[in-house]
Amino acid sequence: MTQSDFVHIVMPLKDKVFRLAKRLLVSREEAEDATQEIFVKLWNNKQKMAEYKNIEAFSMTMTKNFCLDRLKSKQAQNLKIVHSNYQDHNVALQREVEVRDSMSWVSKIIEELPEQQQIIIQLRDIEGYEFSEIAKVVDMNETAIRVALSRARKTIREKLTHTHSYGIK
Repeated sequence: MTQSDFVHIVMPLKDKVFRLAKRLLVSREEAEDATQEIFVKLWNNKQKMAEYKNIEAFSMTMTKNFCLDRLKSKQAQNLKIVHSNYQDHNVALQREVEVRDSMSWVSKIIEELPEQQQIIIQLRDIEGYEFSEIAKVVDMNETAIRVALSRARKTIREKLTHTHSYGIK
């Protein structure tokens, strides 16, 4: 793969790589560092990448593995999973406050989900990946992904409904 091929094929994935990294790591800075590390690894292995049929799935798998390794490392004892990439500036102030509050609750609820469900929610509902693409990234069959996604959504829905009904989690 030439430098030009790399720029045209891999660089458009940087936002998706960053968002997945941000989903899995605690801060924007950590996600930026992870994204940079992943692109350095991709650059160093650009000759091998020609072998892969789906470079996007390969990149996302690499991101997932890198971030999970990072979370498990001793230097990351204080990291946790977060999500905060939602912004909408075209709503009234009151509605904006309500949306932010709901997004905050959804984020907290997602943090409590099992790690696998968090990744599946990120890839399907936020990034818009197809089930076949998610299957390659998380190394699961599509049926298991659908079940995990359904359970995650149900948990989020139930806890959010409970929070809105009673004001507590």
